[in-house]
Amino acid sequence: MAAAAILFVGDVCGGAGRRTLHALLPVLREELEPTFVVVNGENAAGGIGITPRTADEIFGAGADAITLGNHTYRHRDIYRYLDEREAIVRPANYLAAQPGRGTTIVERDGVRLGVVNLSGNVFLQAGRPAFIAIEAALYDLGRRGVEHVLLDFHAETTSEKVAMGWHLDGRVTAVVGTHTHVPTADARVLPGGTAYISDVGMTGARGGVIGMRRQEVLDAFLTQMPVRYQSAEEDPWLNGVLVRCSQPMRADAIHQVLRPMSGPPS
Repeated sequence: MAAAAILFVGDVCGGAGRRTLHALLPVLREELEPTFVVVNGENAAGGIGITPRTADEIFGAGADAITLGNHTYRHRDIYRYLDEREAIVRPANYLAAQPGRGTTIVERDGVRLGVVNLSGNVFLQAGRPAFIAIEAALYDLGRRGVEHVLLDFHAETTSEKVAMGWHLDGRVTAVVGTHTHVPTADARVLPGGTAYISDVGMTGARGGVIGMRRQEVLDAFLTQMPVRYQSAEEDPWLNGVLVRCSQPMRADAIHQVLRPMSGPPS
């Protein structure tokens, strides 16, 4: 039996994102009854990177696994944590010598979910090609007997994400895109049974510019001078997707979960 529901929460950005996750995740666990909760936390610490403290906050809010991205190594105190805590993963196509791992397995109710994190190669730095690294990751998870695989593809371009979705259609349960912080309208189950969305969106302050204070971002664009960005606080939302499955490596449906911190859901 491989029936499961996977709630994936998009990039948690700064304090507003962490507070939103803490407030809404217990509600969503009760309402949606997910088997697994996976959270992207690569912007959790001040809007850029993650620290042991902010990672512990995300786990404390109810995450079963944390995925990361291009800001994985922004804070040096996370390096040892990545090696020691199995449920947090950085892109699998980073170099093997770099701290952390690219896959993990979480288990609940007799179902094993493999979680993979990859970085895109277009406009982002990654040690190896994503389309090559995914094969080794899937081989490893297959050896370890998982019923489902979720890939968080942390990439800049929609073309690279869409291509990865087609490349893995029928071989993984879900391919969810992160990094651009804006939810896309293309959530669907591909013909082979893989749930796909180009970008899940961001959990943080929608009143800023992709999570940063909007005036600072405007100043940077208007003056073309360096600006130190700070995470925004205004109008926090949780952006996520719920993937429902009844067979191994197959999704039945994918639904977007877009919730304001307060007020009616959208």
